[in-house]
Amino acid sequence: MKIVTFDDLDEKYTLGYDVCFIHSGCGEANADVVILDINSIFDYEEKKLSICKEKYTSIAIIDDASDFDAFKNFGIKAWIKRENLSDLPNLLGEIKKRMSL
Repeated sequence: MKIVTFDDLDEKYTLGYDVCFIHSGCGEANADVVILDINSIFDYEEKKLSICKEKYTSIAIIDDASDFDAFKNFGIKAWIKRENLSDLPNLLGEIKKRMSL
C-alpha cells in the first residue's frame, strides 16, 4: 500500500508501508492513501489528481474541532486526532483490508 503524506510524520506510525513525504517528490499518481493536516489542505487539493490513484483514501490529522469543520468540505474519508496518532497503524491496517490491498 502506497502512502503519501503531506505532514512530516514519524515513520513509526507508517512502518511496513511504502511512504513518501510529498515535499520529497512522490512521482506519478499511485497513492492508495493520503495523510494530511489542516496546514496542507490546499496543497493536497492542488496535487491530489497527480499523486493519487483513481480510488484512494484520505486521512486528516485533526488538532482541534475547528479542523474537522474545515475538512468536511474537502471529501476527507477518515480523521484521526493528533494526540491519537499512535492508533494510526490500526487505522491503516483497516483501510488496507477494506481496499483489499
